[in-house]
Amino acid sequence: MRDAWPPLLDYAHLSGLLSRCGRARDLRLGAALHAVVAKNPAHFRLCPRRSCLPHVLAVWNSLVAMYARCGRRGDAARVFDEMRVRDSVSWNSLLAAAAAASAPDALALLRRMLRAAPGAGACDHATLTTVLSACARAKGAAPISIPTVHGLAVLCGLDSEVSVGNALVTSYFECGSPGSAERVFGTMAERNVITWTAMVSGMARLGRYRESLSLFRQMRHAVDANSATYASSLLACAGSLAARTGQQIHGLVVKAGYETDLHVESGLMDVYSKCGLMEDALRVFRSCWHPDEVFLTVILVGFAQNGLEEKAFELFAEMVSVGINIDANTVSAVLGAFGASAPFALGKQIHALVIKKCFGGNTYVCNGLINMYSKCGELQESIQVFDGMPSKNTISWNSIISAFARHGHGSEVFWLFESMKADGAKPTDVTFLSLLHGCSHVGSAKQGLEILNSMSAQYRIHPRVEHYACVVDMLGRAGLLDDARAFIEDGPFKDSSLLWQALMGACSFHKNSEVGKYAAEKLLLLDPACTAAYVLLSNFYSSEGRWADRARILKRMREMGLRKDTGKSWIELEKEVRSFELGPMSRHGNVLMQSLPPVGRDQEDLVESNAL
Repeated sequence: MRDAWPPLLDYAHLSGLLSRCGRARDLRLGAALHAVVAKNPAHFRLCPRRSCLPHVLAVWNSLVAMYARCGRRGDAARVFDEMRVRDSVSWNSLLAAAAAASAPDALALLRRMLRAAPGAGACDHATLTTVLSACARAKGAAPISIPTVHGLAVLCGLDSEVSVGNALVTSYFECGSPGSAERVFGTMAERNVITWTAMVSGMARLGRYRESLSLFRQMRHAVDANSATYASSLLACAGSLAARTGQQIHGLVVKAGYETDLHVESGLMDVYSKCGLMEDALRVFRSCWHPDEVFLTVILVGFAQNGLEEKAFELFAEMVSVGINIDANTVSAVLGAFGASAPFALGKQIHALVIKKCFGGNTYVCNGLINMYSKCGELQESIQVFDGMPSKNTISWNSIISAFARHGHGSEVFWLFESMKADGAKPTDVTFLSLLHGCSHVGSAKQGLEILNSMSAQYRIHPRVEHYACVVDMLGRAGLLDDARAFIEDGPFKDSSLLWQALMGACSFHKNSEVGKYAAEKLLLLDPACTAAYVLLSNFYSSEGRWADRARILKRMREMGLRKDTGKSWIELEKEVRSFELGPMSRHGNVLMQSLPPVGRDQEDLVESNAL
């Protein structure tokens, strides 16, 4: 009676327990059940002559799958090698472990499987979807393999399976072959919500926003969308700045009952933030029952991008005070909101929070600290953060180079540029903006022009209009106003108002009315509502005594409803940033300075209580 089978552990019961161990990653219990199998060889011998072979094979397959799900690929392979009889489930279980490791391993095991069991029936739809998923995760590492697996699917007659078609569409998109994905989609006789979502998501992630939204509209006539579909369509709305479409999808989301889905809510905030509808974005944020650090990061980035820095600081302090978990991305987002008028005391408190939470090793947080200190006028603090970074990327170098350029240290900018290249970091277009700013500060127009020419010739970076504006400013600072005008007219951006405005500012500084009036007239043709051009022309006419022309310019401004921008200054006193702007003249002729509301005392105290 020693070999009697325990009545409570039949084949089905044991297979079910092993499956549960795999799902729960319970390796200890799974190994104990393996011991039961090993101690009862008579009951678990894989012999084709035994009538209970399918049940025994199910137990062995469950063992392979359990070890694979627990991340013990070697143990799964050893169990597999002990099996004298195997089916497609056996191979698929081991294939899942190989696919989790790498796409080449999965493809190698697929070739072994086809050699061991040749013929069209050697693999099933699970085999192909597993291998395709591994290729999709590998992205650029295995793009050639996907057509090969596609061909195998056709050979096996499995290309008409919906799951295989979905895997092919996803894989082609992940590897940057949208045309192949569209062809597979077009040949599919049956499509489900996963098929449509894969197309909508794939197009959106590749920046083909209009096609993504068009597919979403077609999908609504075929199947019901799920939360993933709505999140993907919102990504397309955010990328194309389609605020109206985003609002319509918001209505569909509420109607379908997905308004509490975290991914959908994040997508809605992203759409509203990028479209400048921050009140709507904040309303979505407030409606979330349990906002996390991802939600907070999205809304903070939105405030920063829309120029609502004070709102970003207030919300950050509020979330810290109520105990929301703050991660490195959240800190990086709020640091991105800092400008010259931001409360420096709050910046120091955030730095203290970074130290407390051990974010000092995060490259992006350090990059944010460098920019924050630089914009607040603390160059030495920026240098200390940069020197203390355990690792630096291109953004780190760009940040410190920009900091030196912002503070007028032109010579050090070029030394840092050489150090950046020696460190192995590749310059970007932002790097060259800082270099051109440095040339402006040191008055080296010749070197600036050489840098501009080297961008495309040596570094394969095409200059943007901002680079040309830097060169115009550089030539203007050097007093080469005629050269600056010729540079604009001979360049590719002669119809850009940004360049003529830069030239106009230089002319105002050097009091060159001839070139200045020419630049102002050009600017008004491109931007009739540019207040600065009217003001400059009126100043030039005043200096020449042409009062009738000055009156004509001012009358035109009034007719267009334009007003001269008022100057604004700020100072930080006792953790309060107080802003001042030029107010109306008093009856005694004195200028009244109007104090605006202070910024940020409460939020700084809240961060301080949590940081120190």
